[in-house]
Amino acid sequence: MRRIGTRKLYHKLEKQLSELNVGRDKLFKILRVNHMLIKPKRSYHITTDSHHRFRKHKNIVCSVEINRPEQIWVSDITYIGTRKNPSYLALITDAYSKKIVGYNVSQSLAVEGSFQALEMALNERNYKDSPLIHHSDRGLKYCSNEYQALLDKNSIKPSMTEKYDLYENAIAERINGILKQEFFINKNIQNIELKNILVKESIEIYNSFRPHCSNHMLTPNQMHKQNQLRRKTYKSKKSHEGQYLINCVSFKK
Repeated sequence: MRRIGTRKLYHKLEKQLSELNVGRDKLFKILRVNHMLIKPKRSYHITTDSHHRFRKHKNIVCSVEINRPEQIWVSDITYIGTRKNPSYLALITDAYSKKIVGYNVSQSLAVEGSFQALEMALNERNYKDSPLIHHSDRGLKYCSNEYQALLDKNSIKPSMTEKYDLYENAIAERINGILKQEFFINKNIQNIELKNILVKESIEIYNSFRPHCSNHMLTPNQMHKQNQLRRKTYKSKKSHEGQYLINCVSFKK
């Protein structure tokens, strides 16, 4: 995790740093002086095609307070390739624990990639008797008959963004940014099998070892195994839709 944020780095090394008389603010100064602070890069690629004939569902999570794992899943697909070697990552993330529960790497925006990510998430469910909402954008892949039929078969309620606003699916966008900026999953790799290995290893490290600020510095896996902690929330200036849109820090897609 060579590009992990300074607050998380301090959390991981707090015991060793205290022996050196280095607090969090001093760690920031040390990294800044040595030009080791990470400067995130901005990038944006449109991956949503909402101009289609399929039914679009309302946003039913905008006023929901998230207080347990597998209460809301957020889905998105992000571009991780180049012009010569296009590839896409479909992700499903638990909104409470920030655990990535399903994913798929493909070379097109076809429904199959998102469908397989959903199948993985369903196979890995821990709380199968609890009500679950699936939130996504209004893209063709999520509105398709096949995708909606799989949600219905598993008694999962669909919810979708209603505006062209990244903040309506802020958690999913944030996870996209973490994987790209900290784990470099969008590096130019021509071999799709090798790209799959990179994504798989990155997600395993993210879920198992990376502390998350909204999880009280627990990893997503640790947060997912309990439901007693109330996740930390930090309001965004652009958020007007309730608890769901609250994010820990700014995101880049």
